[in-house]
Amino acid sequence: MNALLILIPAALVLGLFGLAAFMWALRRGQFDDLDGAAHRILRDDDLPEDQRRHHDADTDGA
Repeated sequence: MNALLILIPAALVLGLFGLAAFMWALRRGQFDDLDGAAHRILRDDDLPEDQRRHHDADTDGA
């Protein structure tokens, strides 16, 4: 029973800390662009320019 006197306030403090972290992330715009990373992985931005032109020419004709 004495353990509950420590565990319940600790759980409330950790819950409030998690809520504060979520609200901080929400205000900073962390959840504004949910699809950006999914689309970014599909782009060929990491290819050099000459390979990108060659790759684009191959995929345009298909």
